[in-house]
Amino acid sequence: MRYLYIFATLFFTIYGQLILKWRIGKLAFALPDGGILDKFMALIRLIFDPFVFSGFISAFIASMFWMAAMTKFEITQAYPFMSLAPAIVFILGVWLLNETFTYGKVVGLVLIILGTIITVKY
Repeated sequence: MRYLYIFATLFFTIYGQLILKWRIGKLAFALPDGGILDKFMALIRLIFDPFVFSGFISAFIASMFWMAAMTKFEITQAYPFMSLAPAIVFILGVWLLNETFTYGKVVGLVLIILGTIITVKY
């Protein structure tokens, strides 16, 4: 049951990252060339987009689950699991967002996963 806190932290962290990337890309967001007020207003509109806002809420929820995980684990035991986030984001990014797939990224992610396993087990 205690691993549920880590799983939830990963889930909400990954959701937040993917939804932000998807929505910002969908809105073709770029800061305008105008003055500081134009840039500020563009950011405000982006922040209050319902999907972008859900990404921020997701990050907050992930933080709550992480605090709960810290009551059940030593940080040296729990934190290595967070290194799985880049691997999961890579897979979902390629699949859902058509991100670039390279073998170098795959090798790096395999090394991260192996490092996570070694760190948690030993």
